[in-house]
Amino acid sequence: MIRLKTVPPLLLTMAVVTACASSTDDVETAASEAPETTTSAAEQPEEADIAVPRIALSHDGGVLVLDAATLDEVADIAVDNLASIKAAGDGRHVVVSTDSTFRFLDMGTWTDSHGDHGHHYTATPQLTDTAFEAEKPAHVVANAGRIVLFDDGTGDITSFPTRDLSRTSINVTEYAAAEPHHGVAVELSNGHRIISLGDSESRTGLAVFDADGNEIGRDESCPGLHGEAIAADEAFLVGCQDGVLVFKDGEFSKITSPSDPGRIGNARGTEASPVILTDFRHDPDSGLDRVALVDTNTMSMTVVELGVEYTSSSLALGSDGNALVLGVDGAIHVIDVSSGEVTTSFPVIDPWTAPESWRDPRPNLYVLDSVAYVTDTASDRVIAVNLTSGDTIATTEISATPQSITAVTG
Repeated sequence: MIRLKTVPPLLLTMAVVTACASSTDDVETAASEAPETTTSAAEQPEEADIAVPRIALSHDGGVLVLDAATLDEVADIAVDNLASIKAAGDGRHVVVSTDSTFRFLDMGTWTDSHGDHGHHYTATPQLTDTAFEAEKPAHVVANAGRIVLFDDGTGDITSFPTRDLSRTSINVTEYAAAEPHHGVAVELSNGHRIISLGDSESRTGLAVFDADGNEIGRDESCPGLHGEAIAADEAFLVGCQDGVLVFKDGEFSKITSPSDPGRIGNARGTEASPVILTDFRHDPDSGLDRVALVDTNTMSMTVVELGVEYTSSSLALGSDGNALVLGVDGAIHVIDVSSGEVTTSFPVIDPWTAPESWRDPRPNLYVLDSVAYVTDTASDRVIAVNLTSGDTIATTEISATPQSITAVTG
């Protein structure tokens, strides 16, 4: 069943969806379109000369907001039972997932576009009144102006236009995976929906549905499905125990790893490049020391031996298309995606040891335009690095150990 409804931005409880996503019965349409507004949670905005990007850092007690240029603290937002943060895709909001809720942080920076120009504003960051309760909040995917929330505990999927986060009402679409699992869903610009296939025991692949909920394709050749990314031309990739599965231009392509084992479980992509950077685990008993470059134009994979260990939070793509990896040696290693060669390395922090559990804090790498942001959990610092020169352009100490990082453009 697919449900469409308009709801005000109050604390929302996600409705129970009683049929799987392939059902075409009882399609309900929202009564009215939400009126435009740009107030969101922020009040008394100040106009700025240019867009003001901001960084969000999660820590044990909430989310710290920093100015992306200076790394000055803007706000520290208390959040109980925080699990993860991710940019919502509208340049203004961040999805804040707790153990039972998807919430939204207005980062207090945005641009009102007026054709050939825009007006830029800043305000005090704060949590909005919008929230979706979930049994087990999990993957969040933003694409084509929509954001999709996946509840691992129920298989319920909630989506809405990202612009509605700055409006007085949110037009919500609700549907569900066939069975609850640790899954993911994404909506494409043509209205098609891609939903992972799995249950509590395993994950096997992807199914594609049209806008009315009719299944139009599936591929179950992806054992152990985990991790997703979107590349140029809306190529959607998920990792598998033995490679990756890509959906592009209405077709599935399985790219098998060149070695066995060759598990892929984390990926980074950008709409500006057909190449997706992934991790690559060739030995289940050792750490990660190789990455894969997946070209979604040629449907090919190149494995790069780094010679240094890293973690799943150490991957990023630069604005110039280069792949970036933060190694346990404390350096950012830059990979030319065309040749698969490491072209340069920038020392940023002291050497560190990868933690045994993925839940434990570890250094993170995040890229915004031509600047890389590195969190240093050993010294509770954030470092901004110019990716062109390798120079450190800003450093700040924060009051808590950083756990994860994301950003908005303003």
